[in-house]
Amino acid sequence: MSQDPLSTRLCRALQIDVPIICFTHCREVAAAAHRAGAFPVLGEALRSMEEIERDVRWLRDRVGDQFGVDLVLPARSPREGSAAELAADIPEPQREFANRIERKFNVPAPLGDVELHQWGGNNQKVARDQIQILLDEKVPVIATGLGAPDFLFDEAAERGIKLVALVGSTRQAVRQIERGADMVVAQGYDAAGHTGGVGTFSLVPEIVERAGDIPVIAAGGITTGRHLAAALCLGAAGVWTGTVWLTSEESDVDPIMKKRILDSAGEDTTRTNTISGKTMRVLRFPWADEWEHPEAPPVLKSPYQMILTSKYLQGANDARRADLMTEAVGQGVSFVQEALPVADIVDDLAGQARQTLNSLVG
Repeated sequence: MSQDPLSTRLCRALQIDVPIICFTHCREVAAAAHRAGAFPVLGEALRSMEEIERDVRWLRDRVGDQFGVDLVLPARSPREGSAAELAADIPEPQREFANRIERKFNVPAPLGDVELHQWGGNNQKVARDQIQILLDEKVPVIATGLGAPDFLFDEAAERGIKLVALVGSTRQAVRQIERGADMVVAQGYDAAGHTGGVGTFSLVPEIVERAGDIPVIAAGGITTGRHLAAALCLGAAGVWTGTVWLTSEESDVDPIMKKRILDSAGEDTTRTNTISGKTMRVLRFPWADEWEHPEAPPVLKSPYQMILTSKYLQGANDARRADLMTEAVGQGVSFVQEALPVADIVDDLAGQARQTLNSLVG
């Protein structure tokens, strides 16, 4: 019997059936991905400390120790300061420009307080508190984007926790491996969310050559089994996927945003720094378009731009204004054409990948 082409060292390292990491902000999607044989990573960067603890325990009750948690930890963030204190430091030109956008598009006011105080990018104390919860709970895998504090590597190793570093360049990959990362996600230009400027097909094999025994996981535009097969041919041990789960039946994404995602193609996305101050790929929306105009003031650095953006985003989401809303979506979105159960998505990815790889040799 021939060996399964999808049985990679990532499967062995994470004890999963298929080399697919499911990144999601929805714990129901995470649990369903585990049941289907993939490895779930739950995005908790915008959760409060109590919510992180709640979600970790909820997920562990359902999947045991086969899951991870992702935090966004910008390497350069203020040491302290509440969201209100940081907001007070936003310059008047940027503040007035934001108000002008809200007036121009009649952006509704948020229905409640803007909940941004718990974001790890706000200050190092919040980041430390979020990390400490994961360490105390001995989360099996911690994934970090935009950097990680030095203490995390030593304390994770002491607890037997695997660290996965998301990187957008070979230089970043080498640095995180030298610091002790157990795995690296090579996130190409076409990926959703925070990403660098190098395409997936260029980035993945370049990092593979430098990574040695460290597994490299490909990310960026991966929404089909052909993408998965291609990633393995590039030397990756598996794939990190996000966009493909947004419209799943289990997903808690707003139904009006699900419809927009299903109707979108790669050219409907944009790579912008106007949300968080760091470049990220999302569906096009008025806020990002307006900041591209010549009369716009300079975009602020993180976390100040994120704080400035949060009122617009929460107002648009609370009012369910599809014309104002956005979502982090990769350029592979054109292949996401139907709302399916998570199990069917995993089966489709794996089945098409096996068919593609087997066709190359037979």
